[in-house]
Amino acid sequence: QVQLVESGGGLVQAGGSLRLSCAASGRTFSRYAMGWFRQGPGKEREFVAVISWSGGSTYYADSVKGRFTISRDNALKTVYLQMNSLKPEDTAIYYCAAGGAYHTAASRFDSWGQGTQVTVSS
Repeated sequence: QVQLVESGGGLVQAGGSLRLSCAASGRTFSRYAMGWFRQGPGKEREFVAVISWSGGSTYYADSVKGRFTISRDNALKTVYLQMNSLKPEDTAIYYCAAGGAYHTAASRFDSWGQGTQVTVSS
């Protein structure tokens, strides 16, 4: 198991930007996928973005494609989510997750961070 800690959330006006970070500790293998998920008020947890640690492949939900960018720094054991052109609909608790495969289903990720709140005002 890997321990994950998110940071970088906060309050921002519509159209603004935020950069989330997720620091990992413990054993981390390059074959593990690292993903970002979010859960808005009264909504179910949804996929946001995923990155392969071994191949540099990325995939995004349609709702954030072109606005969000996921990246990694294996030396620092950290994954990032750069969020630009934020909308009120992006308001949610954002969770970092680690799994043994490259996929988009939350159920396939085994380790989760505590979450960080992102609030976009209009």
